[in-house]
Amino acid sequence: MQYTRAQNLPDILKNRIIVLDGAMGTMIQRYKLTEADYRGTRFVAHAIDVKGNNELLTLTRPDVISAIHGQYLEAGADIIETNTFGATTVAQDDYEMGELAYEMNVVAAQLARAECDKYSTPDKPRFVAGAIGPTPKTASISPNVNDPGERNVTFEQLRQAYYDQARGLMEGGADVFLVETIFDTLNAKAALFALEELFEDTGERLPVMISGTVTDASGRILSGQTVEAFWYSLRHAKPIMFGLNCALGADLMRPYIAELAKSWDCPISCYPTAGLPNPMSDTGFDETPEITSGFLKEFSTAGLVNLVGGCCGTTPEHIEAIADGVRGLAPRAMPHAH
Repeated sequence: MQYTRAQNLPDILKNRIIVLDGAMGTMIQRYKLTEADYRGTRFVAHAIDVKGNNELLTLTRPDVISAIHGQYLEAGADIIETNTFGATTVAQDDYEMGELAYEMNVVAAQLARAECDKYSTPDKPRFVAGAIGPTPKTASISPNVNDPGERNVTFEQLRQAYYDQARGLMEGGADVFLVETIFDTLNAKAALFALEELFEDTGERLPVMISGTVTDASGRILSGQTVEAFWYSLRHAKPIMFGLNCALGADLMRPYIAELAKSWDCPISCYPTAGLPNPMSDTGFDETPEITSGFLKEFSTAGLVNLVGGCCGTTPEHIEAIADGVRGLAPRAMPHAH
Protein backbone atom coordinates (compact mmCIF):
# COMPACT_ATOMS: atom_id res chain seq x y z
CA MET A 1 0.00 0.00 0.00
CA GLN A 2 1.31 3.46 -0.90
CA TYR A 3 1.41 5.81 2.09
CA THR A 4 1.86 9.58 1.93
CA ARG A 5 3.33 9.67 5.47
CA ALA A 6 5.56 7.26 7.43
CA GLN A 7 6.52 5.55 4.17
CA ASN A 8 9.53 3.96 5.92
CA LEU A 9 7.47 2.33 8.68
CA PRO A 10 6.69 -0.94 6.79
CA ASP A 11 10.41 -1.56 6.21
CA ILE A 12 11.29 -0.80 9.84
CA LEU A 13 8.62 -3.29 10.95
CA LYS A 14 10.34 -6.03 8.92
CA ASN A 15 13.69 -5.39 10.57
CA ARG A 16 13.05 -4.88 14.27
CA ILE A 17 10.48 -4.77 17.04
CA ILE A 18 9.01 -1.30 17.37
CA VAL A 19 8.37 0.32 20.75
CA LEU A 20 5.25 2.35 21.50
CA ASP A 21 5.02 4.76 24.44
CA GLY A 22 3.20 4.12 27.73
CA ALA A 23 0.28 5.65 29.59
CA MET A 24 -0.55 9.33 29.30
CA GLY A 25 -3.13 9.37 32.12
CA THR A 26 -0.78 7.69 34.60
CA MET A 27 1.86 10.33 33.90
CA ILE A 28 -0.62 13.20 34.16
CA GLN A 29 -1.54 11.90 37.64
CA ARG A 30 2.09 12.38 38.70
CA TYR A 31 1.71 16.13 38.21
CA LYS A 32 -1.15 16.30 40.75
CA LEU A 33 -2.96 18.95 38.72
CA THR A 34 -5.87 20.91 40.18
CA GLU A 35 -9.15 22.11 38.73
CA ALA A 36 -7.43 25.47 38.16
CA ASP A 37 -4.67 23.78 36.14
CA TYR A 38 -7.23 22.13 33.90
CA ARG A 39 -9.11 25.40 33.38
CA GLY A 40 -6.10 27.63 32.78
CA THR A 41 -7.07 31.23 32.08
CA ARG A 42 -9.15 30.43 29.01
CA PHE A 43 -11.78 28.31 30.78
CA VAL A 44 -11.98 29.99 34.19
CA ALA A 45 -15.69 30.62 33.78
CA HIS A 46 -16.65 27.21 32.36
CA ALA A 47 -19.94 26.11 33.92
CA ILE A 48 -19.01 22.58 35.06
CA ASP A 49 -15.94 20.93 36.59
CA VAL A 50 -13.31 19.87 34.06
CA LYS A 51 -10.69 18.16 36.22
CA GLY A 52 -10.10 14.74 34.70
CA ASN A 53 -10.62 15.95 31.13
CA ASN A 54 -7.04 15.11 30.20
CA GLU A 55 -7.47 16.16 26.57
CA LEU A 56 -8.17 19.71 27.76
CA LEU A 57 -4.62 19.91 29.12
CA THR A 58 -3.41 20.01 25.51
CA LEU A 59 -4.83 23.55 25.43
CA THR A 60 -4.31 24.66 29.04
CA ARG A 61 -1.07 22.89 30.10
CA PRO A 62 0.75 22.04 26.86
CA ASP A 63 3.99 22.14 28.84
CA VAL A 64 2.90 19.05 30.78
CA ILE A 65 1.85 17.11 27.68
CA SER A 66 5.05 17.98 25.80
CA ALA A 67 7.17 17.00 28.81
CA ILE A 68 5.47 13.59 29.00
CA HIS A 69 6.04 13.00 25.27
CA GLY A 70 9.70 13.94 25.75
CA GLN A 71 10.12 11.49 28.62
CA TYR A 72 8.78 8.61 26.52
CA LEU A 73 11.00 9.52 23.57
CA GLU A 74 13.98 9.74 25.91
CA ALA A 75 13.05 6.27 27.18
CA GLY A 76 13.32 4.86 23.65
CA ALA A 77 9.79 4.96 22.19
CA ASP A 78 9.69 4.83 18.39
CA ILE A 79 6.04 5.92 18.29
CA ILE A 80 4.27 8.29 20.66
CA GLU A 81 0.52 8.72 20.88
CA THR A 82 -1.20 12.08 20.80
CA ASN A 83 -3.14 13.12 23.92
CA THR A 84 -6.45 12.60 22.11
CA PHE A 85 -7.89 9.35 23.48
CA GLY A 86 -11.15 11.16 24.36
CA ALA A 87 -10.89 14.10 21.96
CA THR A 88 -14.10 13.47 20.03
CA THR A 89 -17.19 15.64 20.13
CA VAL A 90 -19.09 12.64 21.56
CA ALA A 91 -16.69 12.30 24.53
CA GLN A 92 -16.11 16.02 25.07
CA ASP A 93 -19.85 16.70 25.20
CA ASP A 94 -19.69 15.15 28.70
CA TYR A 95 -17.74 18.26 29.73
CA GLU A 96 -19.81 20.59 27.49
CA MET A 97 -16.69 21.08 25.38
CA GLY A 98 -17.62 19.27 22.20
CA GLU A 99 -16.88 22.35 20.08
CA LEU A 100 -13.21 22.19 21.18
CA ALA A 101 -12.60 18.66 19.90
CA TYR A 102 -11.15 19.64 16.51
CA GLU A 103 -8.76 22.18 18.05
CA MET A 104 -7.67 19.64 20.69
CA ASN A 105 -6.68 17.19 17.96
CA VAL A 106 -4.76 19.71 15.87
CA VAL A 107 -2.80 21.06 18.85
CA ALA A 108 -2.18 17.60 20.36
CA ALA A 109 -0.68 16.41 17.06
CA GLN A 110 1.44 19.57 16.82
CA LEU A 111 2.83 19.03 20.34
CA ALA A 112 3.70 15.39 19.64
CA ARG A 113 5.16 16.30 16.24
CA ALA A 114 7.46 18.93 17.75
CA GLU A 115 8.79 16.47 20.35
CA CYS A 116 9.27 13.70 17.78
CA ASP A 117 11.19 16.02 15.49
CA LYS A 118 13.59 16.84 18.35
CA TYR A 119 14.46 13.17 18.86
CA SER A 120 14.20 11.73 15.35
CA THR A 121 17.44 10.59 13.66
CA PRO A 122 18.04 8.76 10.36
CA ASP A 123 18.82 5.56 12.32
CA LYS A 124 15.87 5.91 14.68
CA PRO A 125 13.04 7.93 13.17
CA ARG A 126 10.20 8.74 15.56
CA PHE A 127 6.53 8.72 14.59
CA VAL A 128 3.39 10.45 15.83
CA ALA A 129 0.37 8.17 16.21
CA GLY A 130 -2.92 10.02 16.17
CA ALA A 131 -4.79 8.30 19.01
CA ILE A 132 -8.44 7.54 18.28
CA GLY A 133 -10.06 6.01 21.36
CA PRO A 134 -13.50 4.61 22.05
CA THR A 135 -16.26 7.01 23.01
CA PRO A 136 -18.37 6.84 26.18
CA LYS A 137 -21.30 5.92 23.92
CA THR A 138 -21.34 2.73 21.89
CA ALA A 139 -23.16 1.73 18.73
CA SER A 140 -23.97 -1.85 19.66
CA ILE A 141 -24.38 -2.00 23.44
CA SER A 142 -27.46 -0.69 25.23
CA PRO A 143 -26.99 1.85 28.04
CA ASN A 144 -30.19 0.50 29.61
CA VAL A 145 -30.20 -2.99 31.17
CA ASN A 146 -33.99 -3.10 30.81
CA ASP A 147 -33.95 -2.43 27.07
CA PRO A 148 -31.22 -4.24 25.12
CA GLY A 149 -32.34 -2.52 21.92
CA GLU A 150 -31.76 1.02 23.20
CA ARG A 151 -28.87 3.06 21.76
CA ASN A 152 -27.66 6.52 22.75
CA VAL A 153 -25.57 7.21 19.65
CA THR A 154 -25.86 6.41 15.94
CA PHE A 155 -23.26 5.09 13.51
CA GLU A 156 -23.53 8.36 11.59
CA GLN A 157 -22.86 10.47 14.72
CA LEU A 158 -19.79 8.37 15.46
CA ARG A 159 -18.56 8.55 11.87
CA GLN A 160 -18.78 12.34 11.88
CA ALA A 161 -17.07 12.63 15.27
CA TYR A 162 -14.22 10.35 14.17
CA TYR A 163 -13.88 12.14 10.83
CA ASP A 164 -13.47 15.51 12.57
CA GLN A 165 -10.97 14.01 15.01
CA ALA A 166 -8.89 12.41 12.28
CA ARG A 167 -8.93 15.57 10.15
CA GLY A 168 -7.54 17.54 13.10
CA LEU A 169 -4.85 14.94 13.79
CA MET A 170 -3.83 14.91 10.14
CA GLU A 171 -3.68 18.71 10.02
CA GLY A 172 -1.52 18.78 13.17
CA GLY A 173 1.06 16.42 11.71
CA ALA A 174 0.22 12.82 12.68
CA ASP A 175 2.14 10.13 10.79
CA VAL A 176 -0.16 7.17 11.51
CA PHE A 177 -3.63 6.64 12.96
CA LEU A 178 -4.14 4.34 15.94
CA VAL A 179 -7.72 3.17 16.51
CA GLU A 180 -7.32 1.71 19.98
CA THR A 181 -8.90 0.16 23.06
CA ILE A 182 -11.76 -1.10 20.91
CA PHE A 183 -14.47 -2.83 22.91
CA ASP A 184 -17.25 -2.33 20.35
CA THR A 185 -16.53 -3.45 16.78
CA LEU A 186 -19.23 -1.20 15.34
CA ASN A 187 -17.56 1.90 16.85
CA ALA A 188 -14.31 0.77 15.25
CA LYS A 189 -16.05 0.35 11.90
CA ALA A 190 -17.34 3.93 12.19
CA ALA A 191 -13.79 5.14 12.84
CA LEU A 192 -12.31 3.14 9.96
CA PHE A 193 -15.08 4.29 7.61
CA ALA A 194 -14.30 7.89 8.60
CA LEU A 195 -10.57 7.38 7.96
CA GLU A 196 -11.20 5.93 4.52
CA GLU A 197 -13.47 8.87 3.74
CA LEU A 198 -10.77 11.31 4.93
CA PHE A 199 -8.15 9.62 2.74
CA GLU A 200 -10.43 9.95 -0.28
CA ASP A 201 -11.20 13.60 0.48
CA THR A 202 -7.58 14.66 1.04
CA GLY A 203 -5.58 12.41 -1.28
CA GLU A 204 -3.44 11.43 1.72
CA ARG A 205 -3.11 7.88 3.03
CA LEU A 206 -1.63 7.21 6.44
CA PRO A 207 -0.85 3.78 7.92
CA VAL A 208 -3.64 2.62 10.26
CA MET A 209 -3.02 0.60 13.43
CA ILE A 210 -5.93 -1.20 15.12
CA SER A 211 -5.93 -2.41 18.72
CA GLY A 212 -8.77 -4.14 20.54
CA THR A 213 -9.42 -4.83 24.20
CA VAL A 214 -10.27 -8.21 25.68
CA THR A 215 -12.14 -7.30 28.83
CA ASP A 216 -12.09 -10.57 30.78
CA ALA A 217 -11.08 -14.24 30.75
CA SER A 218 -13.82 -15.08 28.23
CA GLY A 219 -11.43 -13.93 25.53
CA ARG A 220 -14.02 -11.65 23.98
CA ILE A 221 -14.29 -7.94 23.48
CA LEU A 222 -17.23 -6.29 25.25
CA SER A 223 -19.54 -6.37 22.23
CA GLY A 224 -19.20 -10.16 22.17
CA GLN A 225 -16.68 -11.16 19.52
CA THR A 226 -13.74 -13.46 20.01
CA VAL A 227 -10.43 -11.89 19.06
CA GLU A 228 -10.29 -13.91 15.84
CA ALA A 229 -13.80 -12.81 14.83
CA PHE A 230 -12.82 -9.22 15.66
CA TRP A 231 -9.84 -9.51 13.28
CA TYR A 232 -11.98 -10.89 10.45
CA SER A 233 -14.48 -8.07 10.96
CA LEU A 234 -11.84 -5.37 10.49
CA ARG A 235 -9.10 -6.84 8.32
CA HIS A 236 -10.63 -5.21 5.22
CA ALA A 237 -9.12 -1.93 6.47
CA LYS A 238 -5.67 -3.41 5.65
CA PRO A 239 -4.07 -2.16 8.86
CA ILE A 240 -0.29 -1.88 9.09
CA MET A 241 -0.61 -3.46 12.55
CA PHE A 242 -3.33 -5.23 14.50
CA GLY A 243 -3.31 -6.29 18.14
CA LEU A 244 -4.49 -5.93 21.70
CA ASN A 245 -4.09 -3.37 24.47
CA CYS A 246 -5.38 -2.31 27.86
CA ALA A 247 -7.66 -4.31 30.17
CA LEU A 248 -5.48 -7.35 30.87
CA GLY A 249 -1.89 -7.47 32.00
CA ALA A 250 0.63 -9.10 29.67
CA ASP A 251 0.52 -12.55 31.27
CA LEU A 252 -3.27 -12.78 30.86
CA MET A 253 -3.06 -11.41 27.32
CA ARG A 254 -0.50 -13.94 26.13
CA PRO A 255 -2.83 -16.78 25.04
CA TYR A 256 -4.80 -14.41 22.79
CA ILE A 257 -1.65 -12.94 21.24
CA ALA A 258 -0.25 -16.46 20.72
CA GLU A 259 -3.45 -17.62 19.02
CA LEU A 260 -3.43 -14.64 16.68
CA ALA A 261 0.26 -14.98 15.89
CA LYS A 262 -0.45 -18.36 14.28
CA SER A 263 -2.57 -17.01 11.47
CA TRP A 264 -2.61 -13.22 11.13
CA ASP A 265 -1.02 -12.01 7.90
CA CYS A 266 -0.36 -8.66 9.56
CA PRO A 267 2.17 -7.36 12.11
CA ILE A 268 0.97 -7.82 15.70
CA SER A 269 0.99 -5.20 18.45
CA CYS A 270 0.69 -5.75 22.18
CA TYR A 271 0.68 -2.98 24.77
CA PRO A 272 -0.80 -4.23 28.04
CA THR A 273 -1.54 -2.53 31.32
CA ALA A 274 1.05 -2.86 34.08
CA GLY A 275 -0.77 -5.88 35.49
CA LEU A 276 -4.01 -5.46 37.40
CA PRO A 277 -5.21 -2.34 39.23
CA ASN A 278 -3.72 -1.81 42.69
CA PRO A 279 -4.81 1.34 44.54
CA MET A 280 -1.83 1.02 46.91
CA SER A 281 0.69 1.37 44.08
CA ASP A 282 2.13 4.72 42.93
CA THR A 283 0.91 4.08 39.38
CA GLY A 284 -2.37 2.44 40.44
CA PHE A 285 -1.20 -0.87 38.94
CA ASP A 286 0.71 -3.92 40.16
CA GLU A 287 3.68 -4.38 37.90
CA THR A 288 7.10 -2.79 38.12
CA PRO A 289 9.02 -2.05 34.90
CA GLU A 290 11.04 -5.25 35.34
CA ILE A 291 7.91 -7.43 35.47
CA THR A 292 6.09 -5.90 32.48
CA SER A 293 9.25 -5.79 30.36
CA GLY A 294 10.03 -9.41 31.27
CA PHE A 295 6.69 -10.58 29.91
CA LEU A 296 7.05 -8.59 26.70
CA LYS A 297 10.63 -9.77 26.18
CA GLU A 298 9.36 -13.36 26.42
CA PHE A 299 6.62 -12.59 23.85
CA SER A 300 9.31 -11.18 21.58
CA THR A 301 11.70 -14.11 22.04
CA ALA A 302 8.80 -16.45 21.21
CA GLY A 303 8.27 -14.60 17.92
CA LEU A 304 4.77 -13.35 18.72
CA VAL A 305 4.98 -9.57 18.28
CA ASN A 306 6.12 -6.71 16.05
CA LEU A 307 5.29 -3.81 18.36
CA VAL A 308 5.33 -3.60 22.15
CA GLY A 309 4.54 -0.80 24.56
CA GLY A 310 2.39 -0.02 27.56
CA CYS A 311 -1.12 1.01 28.49
CA CYS A 312 -2.57 2.04 31.89
CA GLY A 313 -0.07 2.11 34.75
CA THR A 314 3.02 2.12 32.54
CA THR A 315 5.57 4.93 32.74
CA PRO A 316 8.77 6.02 30.94
CA GLU A 317 10.61 3.63 33.29
CA HIS A 318 8.47 0.76 31.98
CA ILE A 319 9.06 1.80 28.36
CA GLU A 320 12.81 2.10 28.88
CA ALA A 321 12.89 -1.43 30.35
CA ILE A 322 10.71 -2.75 27.50
CA ALA A 323 12.90 -1.09 24.85
CA ASP A 324 16.06 -2.48 26.47
CA GLY A 325 14.50 -5.95 26.64
CA VAL A 326 13.53 -6.23 22.97
CA ARG A 327 16.58 -4.49 21.50
CA GLY A 328 18.21 -6.78 18.93
CA LEU A 329 15.38 -9.34 18.97
CA ALA A 330 13.82 -10.33 15.65
CA PRO A 331 10.24 -9.25 14.96
CA ARG A 332 7.53 -11.82 14.32
CA ALA A 333 7.73 -13.14 10.77
CA MET A 334 4.57 -12.96 8.67
CA PRO A 335 2.80 -16.26 7.91
CA HIS A 336 1.69 -16.68 4.32
CA ALA A 337 -1.69 -15.05 3.69
CA HIS A 338 -4.53 -17.56 3.36
